Amino acid sequence: MEQARQEHWPHPPVTAHRRRVSEEESRRANGPDWDRYADEYQATHGAFLGDVGFVWGPEGLTEDEAGVLGPLEGRSVLELGSGAGQCSRWIRSRGGRSYGLDLSHRQLQHSRRIDDVTGIAVPSVRGTATALPFADDAFDVVFCAFGALQFVADIEVTVAETARVLRRGGRFAFSITHPTRWMFPDDPTEEGLVASQSYWDRTPYVEVDDETGETAYVEHHRTLGDWVSLLAGAGFRLTTLLEPEWPEGHDRLWGGWSAVRGRLTPGTAIFGADLG
Repeated sequence: MEQARQEHWPHPPVTAHRRRVSEEESRRANGPDWDRYADEYQATHGAFLGDVGFVWGPEGLTEDEAGVLGPLEGRSVLELGSGAGQCSRWIRSRGGRSYGLDLSHRQLQHSRRIDDVTGIAVPSVRGTATALPFADDAFDVVFCAFGALQFVADIEVTVAETARVLRRGGRFAFSITHPTRWMFPDDPTEEGLVASQSYWDRTPYVEVDDETGETAYVEHHRTLGDWVSLLAGAGFRLTTLLEPEWPEGHDRLWGGWSAVRGRLTPGTAIFGADLG
């Protein structure tokens, strides 16, 4: 169900349940959560992602293969949930002017570290996707590769903010956990192929720290239809919806993603839309 929690990194004992959560509570939980997890995430997945690489999801589909963003040479590009900046760095290597935004301070520290290693610097800012600190009509492309969108409660605000900072005809592209995965438990074995909850239940997944009683993690679910409506309502025209198949011989295990499941059901959805 939830993308990040499938990693099982060390964290305080938590109790998981489902309930409504505000944007403020989501942000207050997920920022520190990603700060705690950043080191483990980069150590585990850094080689797969590449310091200067663009991977859309656990299946390993690259932007070189997918071409969802369109031409990049000379274009201004914003990455939401940029993490350590791998995708933005790849765009800069292709002649684009990419910038990063992430809620996690620690992820941005990793971005600076890789900037120094590669010599390709990605200007980045700590901020939230619901209040983009950029001028109107500032970018040709906004994208999010398994980043911020699933952790945002006020997703309508994020989509509207994206439209605001995009120039007319600009491109918005993003990848998320495939919405149908919400029905299944986070288990990479055959047992994870048995549906256990409703696809239409949009109640957020919440973890509460057993020691402090504070919300420690939140993830939000939208259906495919929800995403289409969100995009259309903000003036976008959907042009791309990819559901990558699991590649033959790809044996990587990423939380609930695996060859066992990937051969039968999609794990990632990639959207591409243009601002009308």
